[in-house]
Amino acid sequence: MAAAPVWSVDPRTGKQREQVAVEATAQEVDTAVRAAHAARGSLADRAVRSAFLRSAAAGLDAARDQLVEAADAETALGPVRLTGELARTTYQLRAFADIVDEGAFLDVIVNHPDDTATPPIPDLRRYKVPLGVVAVYSASNFPFAFSVAGGDTASALAAGNPVVVKAHPDHPALSELVAKVLRRAAAEHGIPDGVLGLVHGFEAGIELIRHPLVAAAGFTGSVRGGRALFDAAAARPVPIPFHGELGSLNPVVVTEAAAAERAEAIGAGLAGSMTLGVGQFCVKPGLVLVPSGAAGDGLVKSLTDAVSATEAGVLLDHRMRDNFVAGVAERAALSGVESPVTPGAGSEHTVSPGFLTVPADRLAEEGAYDLLLEECFGPVTVVVRYEDQDEANAVLSRLPGNLTATVHLSTEEAAGEGRGAEILAELTPLAGRVLVNSWPTGVAVAPAQHHGGPYPATTSTSTSVGGTAIERWLRPVAYQNAPEALLPKELRDDNPLGLPRRFNGHLER
Repeated sequence: MAAAPVWSVDPRTGKQREQVAVEATAQEVDTAVRAAHAARGSLADRAVRSAFLRSAAAGLDAARDQLVEAADAETALGPVRLTGELARTTYQLRAFADIVDEGAFLDVIVNHPDDTATPPIPDLRRYKVPLGVVAVYSASNFPFAFSVAGGDTASALAAGNPVVVKAHPDHPALSELVAKVLRRAAAEHGIPDGVLGLVHGFEAGIELIRHPLVAAAGFTGSVRGGRALFDAAAARPVPIPFHGELGSLNPVVVTEAAAAERAEAIGAGLAGSMTLGVGQFCVKPGLVLVPSGAAGDGLVKSLTDAVSATEAGVLLDHRMRDNFVAGVAERAALSGVESPVTPGAGSEHTVSPGFLTVPADRLAEEGAYDLLLEECFGPVTVVVRYEDQDEANAVLSRLPGNLTATVHLSTEEAAGEGRGAEILAELTPLAGRVLVNSWPTGVAVAPAQHHGGPYPATTSTSTSVGGTAIERWLRPVAYQNAPEALLPKELRDDNPLGLPRRFNGHLER
């Protein structure tokens, strides 16, 4: 039976543009993984790794116009958004190159023997080593930053691991172009092509997670798809780490004082955040707690005006469009749910943004309204009107884990007066990033960033954005009483590589 063709599709029309590749067979997945496994040694030298990452960034920058054009044709995200996302991607590659050069991620610790300790301490030397081949599952909504050359790939390569990427079906042509750029960059430094494998197809994704030479996986996508892969990773004869980002409501709490102080600004800001990228951001605010009464009414009016003025847009594919239209219709049909601006179908290929409102007491107990506590991918949010903070807290207590949680406070509350600190304490267990008086859309690539959260936001406690994302693809190893001549250079007393380390209890830089 012939392998199914892989087509590039224009989401603006739903029509196939060109055949890009064919879906990978089990044998082809095996070949890609074995080639990656064979390329491990080529990444052993940190200087080679960092140079490779910088060359990859330069290659992507040089091909910007071609890449952005290809990405826009397959995603309809627009040249402005995609140009910015590509810049973020190349910045991320260079940032990981800097991390590799610095070497602190190796977490080198040396303890000389100490017979006076209880119990006695032998000679111990610890650092971190790469896991092996990493499988990366591309995301639909970030064709650069969470795809072939995105954060999972960049951090895995930085840690010294070869990668096999399962391309997302929404941008297969772009995936092929980006893979070629990275392989050219690898060749510049004597690294074989196999260091970055690329496969297409649903079954290829299943074969990849099951392959015995795959040592870890990174995923960004739906709860259903991510959970299936997570379970498959755990069910292997040798289970592997699975770092999945699955789904998030990203709740927002607006205090009564904040609504009274700046209802118009908060409403307009919410509209901009929930419709950004046609609502296809993983940190889109999907549930917003707004007080009842005049202050909250003013916020809802501002939100209504701003969302009404927002044009319909194209989602990444027609399956997502169908799911969005069906999902908002099912939610809007619940008793007590109102639609000040009705979300749903625009033209044949677009969707119109909107929002729903519901009294908080409808969400206090399990039942049909649990649907409002699930992510709906696209330009919609649910505004929950609460009578008092206890009612708001009752809703928060029912929420699953999230990537972000936000609170909007008044000037006085932000200065420490009132219940601002208490609300932050309520939100902290819910999310990996807690925001005050801002909006969650926009994830800065910075050393202190954390993009993760309690399940189902992610399946691990790690981050997929920021410098510490590299930690996912490493494991610690300690050597005891190993002769100096046999030790890796990273662990020798004279520190020939000049690494930051903790040496007999003292931090050396």
